Amino acid sequence: MTEATRATSPPRCCAGARNPPTRPALRPQSKELLTHGGLPTRWWADLRLYTSLHGVRHAMRTAALAAVLAETNGLDDADAATAILAAAVHDCQRRHDQDDRGHGARAAIWLAANADTVWGHFGLAATPRRIVQAATAVRLHDISYEAFTSDDKSDHAWAELITDVVKAADALDRYRLPKLKWWPDARYVREPAFDQLRGLAFDLVLVSERAYLAGASGTAAVRYALAEKGLV
Repeated sequence: MTEATRATSPPRCCAGARNPPTRPALRPQSKELLTHGGLPTRWWADLRLYTSLHGVRHAMRTAALAAVLAETNGLDDADAATAILAAAVHDCQRRHDQDDRGHGARAAIWLAANADTVWGHFGLAATPRRIVQAATAVRLHDISYEAFTSDDKSDHAWAELITDVVKAADALDRYRLPKLKWWPDARYVREPAFDQLRGLAFDLVLVSERAYLAGASGTAAVRYALAEKGLV
């Protein structure tokens, strides 16, 4: 089997993706937040990236995976909402689709500066604590744990669970990338449930990208995939 052929088929861990391991059902609040995942195009630093590898489809799937991980980790309503919101905007300030170092920090600054707008889009009220926690998760999402400075470690301790959820959710959506070596790897996250969610992550990419290629808008394509998986 060639790499090109393998790239369109689920890896062994996902071969039974249609009958995935039992996962916790999303709470009503999380489902409601995911219905607001179609973020405005103007939130992206480069509007051309809105439909790219790091655009709105990635944002919506990452938010959904963050919602599932929040349930798996027993986060309360406030922490779950903060993780979902941070996951939704984590890549919005990218300048390109390559290794855009510092895009997490740029997105964190943007999020803090536009907190009322972002929280309001999700029907929530921003609070200083939640703004700091979400911005921290966004800033750290593109920095490996091994590369954390002392300041990064201090910030991580302030929003540990939320940051770990966002980093893991982002990593799970890597099935959208064209090379197998770029696909999800549990070695780079701190999430015990990572492997059991691979099937869900794979299916979200497969279903939404097929719908997008068939002519659905980016937001409609992901909403279709989320509905199929019972996440909205």
